[in-house]
Amino acid sequence: MRRITIWLLSTVATLVLLFSYKTSTMGVGGETSAVAAGDRGGTSLGSGGTSDDPTPWADPDSGSSTGSGSGSANSSDDSSGGGRYDGSVAQTRWGPVQVRITVSGGRITDVTALQVPDGNFRDQQINDYAVPILRQAAITAQSARIDTVSGATVTSDGYRESLQAAIDAAHLK
Repeated sequence: MRRITIWLLSTVATLVLLFSYKTSTMGVGGETSAVAAGDRGGTSLGSGGTSDDPTPWADPDSGSSTGSGSGSANSSDDSSGGGRYDGSVAQTRWGPVQVRITVSGGRITDVTALQVPDGNFRDQQINDYAVPILRQAAITAQSARIDTVSGATVTSDGYRESLQAAIDAAHLK
């Protein structure tokens, strides 16, 4: 009888520990964090999580701050086919992905990742590798039809989705 009691208690304790264990796939409490890819020590972009929230950013050329919603222009330079355009926030399995494109002369001249999944060290490793590849592919292709980066499939899908929204906002082909 004593062995059965010990066995039962150890089984219950094991199940409690098993179900309370937090894995890396569970995210970080539903919070979203913005990361400027390539500028990790720069201006904090705030936190959002919905595509309706404005994302503040500092314009290095003018020294002023402006708010921008998803898919909206951030520059008054629209007459010459230029400006900055934020894509919508793509909610992925690992976290939000959002990009901003810079357009000059009707062409994409730069792509900046405003948000990428960064819930743990592995997410940061993947994105440190994948985001520059995705950026270069987008500038080269001048569209959202870019290849998936191996090992960063979910981030690549979110990147393409947000990139297409930014291209649509810029009225590019």
